[in-house]
Amino acid sequence: MEAYVGDVWLVRLLVQRAMAALYLIAFICAFNQFKPLLGEHGLLPVPAYLKRARLREAPSIFHWRYSDRMLDIVAWSGILLSAAALTGLSEAGPFAISMITWLVMWALYLSIVNVGQTFYAFGWESMLLESGFLTAFMGPARVEPSLIPVLALRWMLFRTELGAGLIKLRHDRCWRELTCLFYHYETQPLPNPLSCSFHRLPKLMHKFSVLFSHFVQLIIPFGLFAPQPFTSIAGGLIILHQLLLIVSGNYSWLNWLTVVLGVTAFSDSVLAGALPIHAMQTVPQPIFANGLMVAIGIATILLSIQPVLNLFSKHQLMNYSYNRFHLVNTYGAFGSVTQKRYEIVLEGTDEPFVSDQTRWQEYEFKAKPGDPRRMPPQVAPYHLRLDWLMWFLPFSVTVTKRGIQVPGYEMWFVRFVQRLLEGDRPTLKLLRHDPFNGARPTFIRASFYLYRYANRREKKETSAWWIRHMVDVYLPPVSLAELRHV
Repeated sequence: MEAYVGDVWLVRLLVQRAMAALYLIAFICAFNQFKPLLGEHGLLPVPAYLKRARLREAPSIFHWRYSDRMLDIVAWSGILLSAAALTGLSEAGPFAISMITWLVMWALYLSIVNVGQTFYAFGWESMLLESGFLTAFMGPARVEPSLIPVLALRWMLFRTELGAGLIKLRHDRCWRELTCLFYHYETQPLPNPLSCSFHRLPKLMHKFSVLFSHFVQLIIPFGLFAPQPFTSIAGGLIILHQLLLIVSGNYSWLNWLTVVLGVTAFSDSVLAGALPIHAMQTVPQPIFANGLMVAIGIATILLSIQPVLNLFSKHQLMNYSYNRFHLVNTYGAFGSVTQKRYEIVLEGTDEPFVSDQTRWQEYEFKAKPGDPRRMPPQVAPYHLRLDWLMWFLPFSVTVTKRGIQVPGYEMWFVRFVQRLLEGDRPTLKLLRHDPFNGARPTFIRASFYLYRYANRREKKETSAWWIRHMVDVYLPPVSLAELRHV
């Protein structure tokens, strides 16, 4: 079995600790946000979803029973287990303890994702599940490391990068024309403090950046299975690309997770020069683990057939799971880039009637653009699910010279407005600012704005980060009584 043992003791240590940190963040996000979004009285209540979802279609322990208290138990269990993995406590025992700890974390988060509906329909959820499942078979520090889970994670990195590169070339001509970054930093979901500076770079630099992205995502992945040191060079370039994405925007834990996968391209021999950590004495893997590694390798190969075929397809899918356990998925990001930034701004009033003189007060979200004078915050790798879903809403709106055409309203959005009219405290905690301090407004409306970055002169004169112009009304003023009859 020596063939399965590689120079990856330190690689394993780094991957396990970093993955544990990401799982910790994911479970904290669930504890803080799941109940107002998906709980018993949430915007898309899980109990209602479970009435139409079958166990075999969406495996989750919540099929047995869902309650907000049960969600707290699941979230806190995940927090404690990921903290144990982060501190190395779970790796201090035998192989079975390490494996079970990670598999329980995976199963708990799978239970959350599979009932999370729209609020958990992001590619990085499947990425976290697949990588967490494979991390379960890396084993504790005192056991010889196996190359198989490391190679499986490296194969996941290959699919992630190549899938992202191909989806760009196939979906939006601006990626082929090297112009997508003319717009991306301004129109991305949640800009951060440096996004505006990136947006102001010369267009030649933007074109070069797109070329670099294509190089890293379309060519470099093939170096992940070359001999060392070429594999480490490939991993280093991928990590560099991800770090640039991290400092230029908020993408939840997507980029951080890709960085962790990039670590699997290295060997201990390469990392030893940068990290003064020495491998401890190890013992051979238990017999059952050797057989398990072979089974994991074979299963990964078989489950890879559909994702590989998808890479060659003209109708390539982006962020799609071929099985209910979110293992060996297909990935991709930003297949298309919007050229204008539209935002939906929610406003309320406590006046008894709406007139032309009505004073409207804005609700402020934690990260999405609202107040033009507010600096975009850095929130990643934390994930603000409501803010992200608000970014998607304008995509269905048709903008004309006469105004906008709204085909309809998402059910979660209508219920969100209703919760604001009710002064629902758990929902209000998802926001940065409630202009009514918990009191109930009488009416709420949603305005449709066009946003752009303030140029240097405008920012100096007004201290504004954004310049915005109202286009139309997205949702006319509504009262609680009106919504309750919808």
